Amino acid sequence: MSGPTLNGRLAALRERVVGVVESRATDDPTAGDPLRGLYVTPETALRAASRPLDGAGTAWAADATAGGADAVPAADAERDVHAYADVSADVPPHPGAGTDRLSTLARAFGLGALDAHILLTALAPDVDRAFEPLFGYLNDDVGRRRATVGIALGLAGTGPHEAAARDRFHPAAPLCAGGLLVVEDEDRPLPGRALRVPERVVAHLLGDDGRLDAGLRDAGVELLPPTADEPATASEALDALAARVRAAAPVTVHLRERIPGVAADAVATALCAAGRPVLRLRTGSGEDGAAVAPVLLREARLRGAAVVVEPLPREAGPLVRALAAPDVTVVLAGTDAPGPRWAPRVEILALEAPGDDVGSAELWRRELGPGEPAFDLAEAVAPYRLGGGQIRRAARSARALAAFEGTELTAAHVQRGARLMSAPLLDSHARRVRPAVGFADLVLPEEPLRELHELTARARYRDRVLGAWRLRTGGGRGRGVVALFAGESGTGKTLGAEVIAGELGLDLYVVDLSSVVDKYVGETEKNLERIFAEVDRTDCVLLFDEADAVFGKRSEVRSSHDRYANLESAYLLQRLEAFDGIAVLTTNLRANIDEAFTRRLDLVVEFPFPDPEQRISLWEACLAGAPQAPDLADAIADCAKAFELAGGAIRSAAVTAGYLAAARGGPVTGDDVRTGARREYQKAGRLLPDAGVPWAP
Repeated sequence: MSGPTLNGRLAALRERVVGVVESRATDDPTAGDPLRGLYVTPETALRAASRPLDGAGTAWAADATAGGADAVPAADAERDVHAYADVSADVPPHPGAGTDRLSTLARAFGLGALDAHILLTALAPDVDRAFEPLFGYLNDDVGRRRATVGIALGLAGTGPHEAAARDRFHPAAPLCAGGLLVVEDEDRPLPGRALRVPERVVAHLLGDDGRLDAGLRDAGVELLPPTADEPATASEALDALAARVRAAAPVTVHLRERIPGVAADAVATALCAAGRPVLRLRTGSGEDGAAVAPVLLREARLRGAAVVVEPLPREAGPLVRALAAPDVTVVLAGTDAPGPRWAPRVEILALEAPGDDVGSAELWRRELGPGEPAFDLAEAVAPYRLGGGQIRRAARSARALAAFEGTELTAAHVQRGARLMSAPLLDSHARRVRPAVGFADLVLPEEPLRELHELTARARYRDRVLGAWRLRTGGGRGRGVVALFAGESGTGKTLGAEVIAGELGLDLYVVDLSSVVDKYVGETEKNLERIFAEVDRTDCVLLFDEADAVFGKRSEVRSSHDRYANLESAYLLQRLEAFDGIAVLTTNLRANIDEAFTRRLDLVVEFPFPDPEQRISLWEACLAGAPQAPDLADAIADCAKAFELAGGAIRSAAVTAGYLAAARGGPVTGDDVRTGARREYQKAGRLLPDAGVPWAP
């Protein structure tokens, strides 16, 4: 049989307070004064001075005999002080209490009977306005309508003179440390300080758990409700790890992830499937996370929820110390090892999260729904390293996009949904390029084209070859794919990198060297580390254009400048060994690249200068979408033979021809093409073909 409701408890408390007020009013000479509380008369001062030292305690306990079953006889006051001060959650806060919300909250927060009584007294005005004038009278101040420390303890038959009773208001005591009680008016002596219960706690005790605390919503905390679905991730090892965390007693776990969010997502999914809500905090700032931690723990205890925090910042000590609790399951996920100086109140279980076989096509197929897609799903999703929850959200986004466009689900929809889940934060050091070209746009000989196809295969199947087939060597080497594109300016190196990104369904990020290279010692390495670390965690293609600026040869140390330049190269050599992403380096001068870098490259692709036949193909590809005059084909053939231009220069010449035709209001003619070719020769400072050519000046 359940115990009294919160309203029943408040009704009993109100009777008790009324009894105290009536008892005091019988011998209070100012009880009938309409201005009572606005000033203190001499009679009131003398009466207050004549009270015993513990008048806020024993005397009130005697007054409270009119309050019914909740009253504390004065003779038993000393015994009940210690009974109330007992922190045991087994002591009910009300005679005959059952499993109501107040009793459940008392057990969850480790409250004793006195704590529960203080909490009930403090929240009374927030639920029943009848308490306001009563507390105003007891405070001798009509403007102070909340219970104070003295009132709360007096109604319990004790007072601030008892050390055990005072201790219940210490910041480290359960009420204040748990965020259940706020002691206001710090400039007043303790007995006169007002008590307030946060609105979220009041709502919970009244049965309202529909909304998160406003502070948590502002901090970006997400509430994951319990589900009846079986947890599904892209990895059996992740499933096993999540099941162990789910089955454990309240525990604080640190998951060191290779790919951010994958293991944390698996554990959160498993906890929800076990019927437990999860509060997930995504934070990039240790200070912000530490500030919201007390409210987060309070919400977890109120809901019986677990807490998942990711990614942990580098300076995570304050956040971890604030969150570590022996009675709440807390999962801390990040790519760095746990700090030795965190020193939390509870033991942290450090686990290495598996991540070798994430992104399985089978999970994608299950999340995309019934029916076999009309494209090779395994090949479309192979470049992405996503966890179960990320795949679930990406699949939902892909289906929604296809429905919005009114078309069948395609590989482009799936890849766009996956990109949304792995968008890197590189905008401060790199420029994003959304690939809009493919292999059909490249004009190259057979050998470099074959090598580019091999490069896409390495990026697509590296998890299978290096992970499942265990062809990766030791030494802490990563599973990244790094290639060098070498060739003269304009031969298609940057375009080739864009084609690789487009074939893989990834974004291309071009490193802005001006924001990376720094004149101060060590700053260049720090900027490069930020870039590499971000690319390690996300799915994109990184392009170092003109890479010899940072990957140049080491030289003999003849000055401090040489020494620091060599340190920069040594750092890059070590970082490439542990790199997990996809990177392309381009250079016009391969000889300037240090030989030690070439050993760490997966492929070196030479982009040759185009021959006349290839130049014709380049001209035709550039002008394919423009209106063409009848003489254009012959002019293109003549220009391809007479003007030795690389692909980039041909594109610029074609753009010039297009502008000339647009200004004239007609199609692109042979003269337009010849003018564009001459402009490119003049820009390069080269001599024009001899005067024997009909169109030469």
